[in-house]
Amino acid sequence: MAAAEPSTPSRKVVVHLRATGDAPILKQAKFKISGTDKFAKVIEFLRRQLHRDTLFVYINSAFSPNPDELITDLYKNFGFDGKLVVNYACSMAWG
Repeated sequence: MAAAEPSTPSRKVVVHLRATGDAPILKQAKFKISGTDKFAKVIEFLRRQLHRDTLFVYINSAFSPNPDELITDLYKNFGFDGKLVVNYACSMAWG
């Protein structure tokens, strides 16, 4: 008997990182991250890659989520085309 695949938050989510404004473009823009990870992990990853302490991060060029939000929750509510689009900038881009 085949069991149905449970929809657990531990599945991987594709995160597409897009530079905005004067932010440097990453060599690799798409990554898979566990759905159980918090958005803070994406922010810390970007800070390490860009060697910057101050960074502005947005979902779909619209809003900056709470760092405690789960990746899977953000993907369920704001993901499209099989990925979660995360814009990043070195200076404030959107209100």
